[in-house]
Amino acid sequence: MCAKKRTNGNSQRILIKIGGNALTDESIKKSIIDQISELLSLNHDIIIVHGGGIEIKSLLDTVGITSHFIGGHRKTDLETIGYVEMALSSRVNKDLVSRFNLKGHKAVGISGKDGITVIAGKRTHKTGDEKDQDLGFVGDVEKVDPTLIHILLSNGYLPVLSPVSFGLDGDTYNVNADMFAGHVAGALDADMFVALTNVDGLLRDVNDPGSIIHHLTSEDAKSLFGNVIVGGMIPKVEACLTSLEMGVKSSRIINGTDGQSLLQMFETNDTIGTTIVQ
Repeated sequence: MCAKKRTNGNSQRILIKIGGNALTDESIKKSIIDQISELLSLNHDIIIVHGGGIEIKSLLDTVGITSHFIGGHRKTDLETIGYVEMALSSRVNKDLVSRFNLKGHKAVGISGKDGITVIAGKRTHKTGDEKDQDLGFVGDVEKVDPTLIHILLSNGYLPVLSPVSFGLDGDTYNVNADMFAGHVAGALDADMFVALTNVDGLLRDVNDPGSIIHHLTSEDAKSLFGNVIVGGMIPKVEACLTSLEMGVKSSRIINGTDGQSLLQMFETNDTIGTTIVQ
């Protein structure tokens, strides 16, 4: 099933992944919602994917569950995954839906579980000795069926997705939101994948804000893992590469905390954030 026909020749299908400060800072959240509203008014097809690590931690702290991390991944047992789903698919998701509805955009909140949109498989983490570490209910995307998202788009709704996903074993899995977003963008044949972060883009030197890399190819990016691409930037770049491999035309990493960056990137080509192309 095809998504709605875009009548404006300049319109694009854009998947935007938001998280971190954008979900906890009221002024940033308002700015991002206002900018997305402007993009919607220009007849762009927008799909939103959100994370919510800060909200997960807050809820787990409230109920007295201590998080344990293995290689940057939260080990998630059966009790924890219930609270993770509550934080992501209820608190964060429905807050965003309400805010977009107040702007008149007919937002619909779903997770990867709805309509079996995203099937996830159990993720394991290899340590330095190559032993698999069990992460519990943490998943990797195995398959995306974009049918439900197409139905929503074709009927004028704004899809807002939580990365909680469905396993064929019947279990619920939390998928890294960046990777979830990259796979969904690819499955939707999006024109652009945009990952919002709290820095201006990929920096050649993390201590030098002026060292931003504005444009690079997939091959360029692959050569930078382990030196330039480290820490929290790894899943964002990996998500960009995944989306490009699946046919997305371009991927962007931009500073979501910086005023009008979402709108400015349409006016200034490659001078906002980092653009990665195939």
